[in-house]
Parts: sequence; structure tokens; C-alpha cells
Amino acid sequence: MTAKKKSAKEQKVPFEKTLEELESIIETMESGETPLADMVVNFEKGTQLLQTCQKRLAEAELKIETIKQNSTELESEPFELQGEE
Repeated sequence: MTAKKKSAKEQKVPFEKTLEELESIIETMESGETPLADMVVNFEKGTQLLQTCQKRLAEAELKIETIKQNSTELESEPFELQGEE
């Protein structure tokens, strides 16, 4: 599979679903009941899912930073709790 096809495929699956799949693989591997051959396959799949999650998080962080830098209208103000005087 080419990098472009893989990237397009990765983008189709929501981040949360990818994370769920990774967590499921980790739980399966931690159970200790998985044969060695399956552990290797699961490890490879888990590594790919982890890379996908890290990439998406980095992209989201970059988008947030870009928005913050480009925003001139948003200013932070101290938060005041209701009832405080």
C-alpha cells in the first residue's frame, strides 16, 4: 500500500475508534492468553495504530496553535466563579 493510500485510509477512521482499537489490542496482549504468533501480529498492528494516533494528535495540536496565533479577537480573561465577591 502506498503512503498516500494508507494516509487516506487512516483519515477515514475517527481518532476515537483508532484509540479504542489500540486499547483493545493492549488488553488482549496483557491478558497473557495470546499465542506468540498472534502477539507479534498484534504488536505490529498496535505500533501502526499508535503512530496514527500520535500523528493525529500532532496535527490537532498544530491546528490549535495556528488558530491561537492567527486569532486577534480572542483574548483570555480571568475566570471568576459565581458567588465570589
